[in-house]
Amino acid sequence: METVVNKIKREELLTLEAYYKARPEMRQRVIAERKKRTVILGEHLNLIFENKLLMQYQIQEMLRVEKIFEDEGIQDELDTYNPLTPDGSNFKVTMKLEYVNEADRKIALAKLVGVEHRIFVEVEGQPRVYAIANEDLERSTADKTSSVHFLRFELTEAMKKSLKAGAQMKVGCDHPEYPSHVESLPAETLASFLEDLS
Repeated sequence: METVVNKIKREELLTLEAYYKARPEMRQRVIAERKKRTVILGEHLNLIFENKLLMQYQIQEMLRVEKIFEDEGIQDELDTYNPLTPDGSNFKVTMKLEYVNEADRKIALAKLVGVEHRIFVEVEGQPRVYAIANEDLERSTADKTSSVHFLRFELTEAMKKSLKAGAQMKVGCDHPEYPSHVESLPAETLASFLEDLS
């Protein structure tokens, strides 16, 4: 059953005025957090393991940019971003395929159809878990994949237990056109990921 431990509540959001003052410090925290929680696979694939802080920042930024202060608009943003916050049994990830050159990007996205279903995490001593991709809407066609995907990795109790006991976690992609993996994660990254698990 889904727990709602990490969901962002309306009362946790700052008013536009309070956020204006808090923003510089929050932005620095978020940049450091995002760096710690990003796993880079090869030259072009970034996986940002989202958490409550990163999603709260996204919401605050949307409210700031759109100058939203009515309850209904604020609730819409909460409804948009809360599903991207891990809820105790999973990791929620924003996957980005990044190519500087537009022509290279077009070729790569055509070759990498289905790549979002070939991203995995593998807790030491446990079976590999593949991502559940784009639950909100389909982001690929038969001809090309999208450069951004939203992924969810569901972990079993045994996986959570192993991680909490100090097991390492491999993160990778086994798409034939983009085989790449990171065998082990930095200690601070893994520690941060553990905070997502109840």
